[in-house]
Amino acid sequence: MGSFKILKNDFIENRWRILVGLIALLIVDVLQLFIPRVIKYVIDDLTLGIASPSRLLLYGLEVLLLALGIGGFRYIWRYFLLGTSRRIEKALRDRLFTHLQTLSSSYFSNTKVGDLMAHATNDIEAVRMALSLGIVFLVDTVILGVLTIFFMIYIHPKLTLFAILPMPLITLITLLFSRTIHHRFEILQKAFASLTERVREAISGIRVIKAYVLEERERKKLSYLSRDYIQKNLNVTRVWGMFFPIIILFSNLSMAIVLYLGGKLTIFQSISTGDFVAFMSYLGLLAWPMMALGWAINVIQRGSASMDRLSQIFAETPEIFDSLKTLPLSMLKGKIEMRDLTFSPGNGGNPLLRDIHLTVEKGEGIVIVGRTGSGKTIFCNLVARVLEPPQGCLFFDDIEVHEIPLEVLRRSVGYVPQEIFLFSDTIRANIAFGKLDATDKEIIEAAHLAQIYDEIMAFPEGMNTIIGEKGITLSGGQRQRIAIARAILMNPPIFILDDALSSVDIQTEEKILGGLEKFLQGKTSILITHRIAPLRRAYRIIVLEDGRVAEKGNHDTLLSKGGIYADLYWQKKLEEELEKENNSSEFEVRRVEDE
Repeated sequence: MGSFKILKNDFIENRWRILVGLIALLIVDVLQLFIPRVIKYVIDDLTLGIASPSRLLLYGLEVLLLALGIGGFRYIWRYFLLGTSRRIEKALRDRLFTHLQTLSSSYFSNTKVGDLMAHATNDIEAVRMALSLGIVFLVDTVILGVLTIFFMIYIHPKLTLFAILPMPLITLITLLFSRTIHHRFEILQKAFASLTERVREAISGIRVIKAYVLEERERKKLSYLSRDYIQKNLNVTRVWGMFFPIIILFSNLSMAIVLYLGGKLTIFQSISTGDFVAFMSYLGLLAWPMMALGWAINVIQRGSASMDRLSQIFAETPEIFDSLKTLPLSMLKGKIEMRDLTFSPGNGGNPLLRDIHLTVEKGEGIVIVGRTGSGKTIFCNLVARVLEPPQGCLFFDDIEVHEIPLEVLRRSVGYVPQEIFLFSDTIRANIAFGKLDATDKEIIEAAHLAQIYDEIMAFPEGMNTIIGEKGITLSGGQRQRIAIARAILMNPPIFILDDALSSVDIQTEEKILGGLEKFLQGKTSILITHRIAPLRRAYRIIVLEDGRVAEKGNHDTLLSKGGIYADLYWQKKLEEELEKENNSSEFEVRRVEDE
């Protein structure tokens, strides 16, 4: 039960509901114990020949009233106890989701989505079952079991002693089985997580699988994991399947003892026939707590294993968080300064950025270029604090980045990364994601600036078009422009485009850059690109090479040096000219075919 300590506050918050439910459960158990007493009196009256229709009717009414009471209070404890477990389930799921949102991107890079989905579904469901039926069965075992034994002692203490002789064995067996169930269920949950991840990945990559005609290979992979999951389930079932029959065996052993000894006592009139029947009824009631103990151990051990897995997630701490020295800021102005910035990955590898000294004044726009792997995206992630920069190396408005609240920093930076993510929602909702109170006019204006408005309106539903998971129904260029419109709508003082125009054609890129010129006036902007058009517009270009600033200056100055920038420029210019020629040739072929 120590695994559930993390839910202490939830139990305290719902203490009155739990108390009412437990009182109702107690009343149900007590009322059940009076029915055998009524049966005793009926049997004794019939045996002694003193029964009459009126007395039998009275006994019948007593049983009816007890049944009504049992039914009513059973509804009450189910409503409060099972309802409370649902409330705690919701609170736990909300807490898990909230906690996951605080964790840094590195955690999600090292954790499979299938594992997290298993935690959010299967594990939380197992915890709920432990808190509802598990706890109810456990409490019912104690209350009903103790009270039943008390009533049995009242009838005949010595007979009761013989009847409960198998119980210590049940306790021993329960302890042995519970540890095995706990261990095997942990293994089962890991197998479920692997199966979930495999299904998620296969569905997400279904188009690639079909393109390479690998459906059969993927089916075999899933089949293997399915068999493994079934095997892990069978391992749990083997233990659980043995446990329940053993409980029944010892319960029936008690029944055999009572039939023999109790029958002799009745024959020799040490107890009345009614007492014997009542004792047998109590023994039948005692069988339920013995069986309920098995159910309780099973679901509680499953819930305990799941709670341990969830606790491991709650123990994770974010790498990036607000320090105690944060200043009360509302919005940044836009100045960015890097002082001798050297950044290495968390595993202690070679530095990805080295000795960066750079100042971007408020309202200034720079373009960053460099070969693949030169550190351009790392640069942007540090500015947006997606990655944690070293202390004393990054400043905004002359304020060290760790003194700026994360919410303020990220609200001040409109960042469009290389990998665009869109939600399975309407185009309107995706554009307004960063500004939920945006008006239609603002959304339309942002879409115009991103050169996507006309294409949006060409869809049957316009802005209300559902774009599918990750925007799958859109082209790469459309997804990029919707992401740009989303950042534009935020109207931040700092604007970062990390190669966010790579999927649009050259003509559209020119239009987007032209539209952004007015929007970016007075804003600090960082543009990473491999295209020529932005380079010619840039006032200052930073060239990165192996994580260092290799060159900087304007287009003409860098071109005249004949260095890294010049090589990149002429290479890209040649590629774009070949692209234009190919596009022209394709257009000419289509025109001739149409004629």
